[in-house]
Amino acid sequence: MIDLRTGIGHDTHRLVEGRSLRLGGIDIPFDRGLDGHSDADVLIHAIVDALLGAAGLGDIGQIFPDTDPKNKNRDSAEFLLEAVRLLNDRGFRILNLDTILFAEKPKLGDHRPKIRQRLADLLQLDPDRINIKAKTGEKIGIIGREEAISAEAIVLIEKNLKGTGTTS
Repeated sequence: MIDLRTGIGHDTHRLVEGRSLRLGGIDIPFDRGLDGHSDADVLIHAIVDALLGAAGLGDIGQIFPDTDPKNKNRDSAEFLLEAVRLLNDRGFRILNLDTILFAEKPKLGDHRPKIRQRLADLLQLDPDRINIKAKTGEKIGIIGREEAISAEAIVLIEKNLKGTGTTS
């Protein structure tokens, strides 16, 4: 028997001056960055939430609270590696990942291959199991006014239950 589970994640952070912009574990040249306790990588935060949710392990704020000083300016790739470890420890395997980045600017199309490869390395997945979509806000709302960047992610994970004598 195979236990298949899905998880969904979302994150939004404001764009501010004086910070670098990191998305999907790579630095993106831009005049502003995302405001947050860690490096504020909205894409990785959404992926972490999707993974934790699929495995029934809560959310990023429970595992990596912004009240913990060790998370201040922390590289979000570390959060992702820890989430993958938590899933692996429970016998889960990531099957695929689909994501959307919402940003009016900077334009992200040219950065997608590099983001995809970085995520593949972090998740130990073939890049063809990862999809990165980029959308604008069509000049509407906080995305369209270039005030923020958002991300959404959905994952499919599995656990092989064969021979375990359990169904959950």
